[in-house]
Amino acid sequence: MRSRLVIMLFILLAIAAPASAQMTVAEPFKVGTFEIEGRAQVGIVLRDQYIVELSRANEALERNAEYPAIPLPADMLELISRYEYGMKARLYELVTYLVQNDMITGARPDYVYDLSEVETLPPILYPGKILNAAVNFYSHVNESGDDENRTEARRQRRENRGVPYLFLKPSRGAVVGNGAPIVLPYGRTQIDWEVELGTVIGRAGKYISANDAEAHIFGYTVTMDISDRGGRPPGGNPLSSDWFVGKGHDTFAPMGPWIVPKEFYGNPMEILRQTLNVGDELMQEATAGDMIHTLWELVEYGSSIITLYPGDVINNGTSGGTGAGTAVRGAQRFLQVGEVVSGTIDGIGTLTMPVVAEDEPRGLTGAQLTPVCNYRECGGR
Repeated sequence: MRSRLVIMLFILLAIAAPASAQMTVAEPFKVGTFEIEGRAQVGIVLRDQYIVELSRANEALERNAEYPAIPLPADMLELISRYEYGMKARLYELVTYLVQNDMITGARPDYVYDLSEVETLPPILYPGKILNAAVNFYSHVNESGDDENRTEARRQRRENRGVPYLFLKPSRGAVVGNGAPIVLPYGRTQIDWEVELGTVIGRAGKYISANDAEAHIFGYTVTMDISDRGGRPPGGNPLSSDWFVGKGHDTFAPMGPWIVPKEFYGNPMEILRQTLNVGDELMQEATAGDMIHTLWELVEYGSSIITLYPGDVINNGTSGGTGAGTAVRGAQRFLQVGEVVSGTIDGIGTLTMPVVAEDEPRGLTGAQLTPVCNYRECGGR
């Protein structure tokens, strides 16, 4: 009961604050989830290299009588849902206090870590739902067609944008953090890469207008939509398209390395630049000008089907340069064991993911997803 009263008081104070008392912070920050001393902890990220453990930093701050005690969020999902209801003010206070007292690079307390000292986990453990936009960049339309057909397909798409296409991506199991391996499922030889901007919902809503979408956003992160282009075996169910096979394997939703609150990023429809490398080879590069539907339209469309909640993630789609496409390299090319995939969004950060093989499963009855080579011509793995 006391905890609830403290939360309500903090919210009322935040709402009642005069407009002139605008919150300021000493420097921009990001937020993430990190394994610190064996436990998943929410951390504040400063200068992309220092991690402030939120719980202990807040405990130390509250020893100062100037700062009232507030209950802390249990995890990133709760921080996101409470960000505009007291947590934003507290994070601003913490960052400003640390910076102004030279506690980042000077006399550093034991709750401030170098990034190398902690393990970076997915920033959200785990999103309630992940919505991905399919073919939402003009350069990704008919990426395997010849020049003439590709040009015509893109012309037709510009003239008939229609509504977005969103599909669900699994969360727990598929979502992995920076540095974790992308696991190539046994026998699946056509695993592809896609880098995307992940938009983290901050305020719940249904039928959110594109004009109001930004007010419902907490921040942005880097994601990858790793894809299995091998399809499903023939026979049985006549459906040939299988989005679960294509998108749903373990480790196929890398996310992170952290989240940038929207006030520190800017308008993604003006500044977005997303790139992906496999090793040293640049595979994808795109800006928002290549997008078919705006981020705000994706929010409107998604929320017209299902209520969006804090911590849900909408991915904006990917551009040309995928492994299945032939427009950029002239031939298909898929991920191989031992490679390293890195996806970057300027102003947010980089996901760097090694590629490993899954061991052959044992003891199954034959109802499992079979290797691609069982029903399609392919190279060995």
